[in-house]
Amino acid sequence: MELIEIASAQDSRLDEYRGLTDTALRAVAEPAGGLYIAESAKVIERAVAAGHRPRSVMVQRRWVDGIRGLLAAHDVPVYLVPDEVAEAVAGFAVHRGALASMHRPRLPSVAELVAGASTILLLEGIGDHANVGAAFRAAAGLGADAVLVSPRCADPLYRRSVRVSMGTVFQVPWTRIEDWDAGVADMRAAGIELAALALADDAVGLDVYARDRPPRVALMMGSEGDGLSDAALSSADTIVTIPMSGGVDSLNVASAAAVALWALSR
Repeated sequence: MELIEIASAQDSRLDEYRGLTDTALRAVAEPAGGLYIAESAKVIERAVAAGHRPRSVMVQRRWVDGIRGLLAAHDVPVYLVPDEVAEAVAGFAVHRGALASMHRPRLPSVAELVAGASTILLLEGIGDHANVGAAFRAAAGLGADAVLVSPRCADPLYRRSVRVSMGTVFQVPWTRIEDWDAGVADMRAAGIELAALALADDAVGLDVYARDRPPRVALMMGSEGDGLSDAALSSADTIVTIPMSGGVDSLNVASAAAVALWALSR
């Protein structure tokens, strides 16, 4: 790695780290497939371990030694900056010490992803990046083999998603469904049953469904406000609901994913 000291927040070499809001990141693009930002040494370590390639790193002095070990095999520039420069560039206090600009990996097709999977989490239209990250963490910890995200779902590689997931977005294989109908067709061809988590009069309780779960199943989770779309519900083989009490009709999507995956794993 090449250590480069930068004292000015206006230095153009830091442009990839400038104003790191989710909205701003939508506009970041590279010819080789785009970039994403990994925040903290732990997340960078998991990204590198998963085979993702760093493009550069912005680090504060007290974190340099830890980054040195992570990037031993990578010839990339490491921009050493004072704390105030890191904050001015990123737009927030960089408490975790380091930010890395990473090349996005190639995503597999839906058919490739689900080929050997028995439990899949499908996130449809979820707009909150924190919920996407938390759902990935549940998938990693509770036995999902793969995660699919719909065309309009928030990006799992946005900085906030990655941070909330604690880097598990690099651990669980995933891809984006570019075309809903084609993605559903690929899952059906692989013998996967689609189970929609939703409220409906004819829904099956999760406890009942889990007792005799199909060998291969995709759990479909919808957006925070409206839930699953009509297209997703019409694609489902079964509608499943989590039995609730106390006058509460549903859980946060990431919590619901954790409960459902735990039940299916039993």
